[in-house]
Amino acid sequence: MKSNDVRDLSDDELKDRLLELKREQFNLRFQGASGQLEKTARIKEVRRDIARIKTIQTERQLTAAGEMEGTDA
Repeated sequence: MKSNDVRDLSDDELKDRLLELKREQFNLRFQGASGQLEKTARIKEVRRDIARIKTIQTERQLTAAGEMEGTDA
């Protein structure tokens, strides 16, 4: 998932996608611990996708907070 693709998602879609990725990460960790994990690189991909989503959520929150501060003056 590219950051441009993530930026195109709405806030609700980001929350849903984040939840899906966290579930997948949980399952991947269990597969790795039990020796059933075939694509070990997927763990890294999922971790980075989670970070991308969280970064964009934070950016949106800061932008919204900055806009609200600007209207108070």
